Amino acid sequence: MTSRIFQATFDCADARSLSAWWAGVLDYVQAPDDPDQPGQEIARIVPPGGGPGLLFLQVPEPKTAKNRLHFDLRPIGRTRDEEVERLLANGATFIADHRGIHGPGTGWFVLADPEGNEFCVLRSDAELAG
Repeated sequence: MTSRIFQATFDCADARSLSAWWAGVLDYVQAPDDPDQPGQEIARIVPPGGGPGLLFLQVPEPKTAKNRLHFDLRPIGRTRDEEVERLLANGATFIADHRGIHGPGTGWFVLADPEGNEFCVLRSDAELAG
């Protein structure tokens, strides 16, 4: 027997706000079995078609170090640079620009969510095919 990933969990200062932010980034929805209630210290979002979700747990301590695990996002329906602009406009923070790191047309951006969790934005499938 093996295991499968059911969800990834974020410790955070505000579970409702951070889950809403990531739901907008990934086009996820609130988990049907997890009603979002004011004052709730836990929130779960899932992809509409099924698959691993994200769980957000409110904790008292702040983030103090670099993530040991992070997401690599591949945009759908827009370029990497367009997706970075969208995410920055929606509250992401710029960390690093690694475009061209392996030659022209390659690379990624490192951003952080509103609570400082780092993630990368890669080139889209269309950019890779071109």
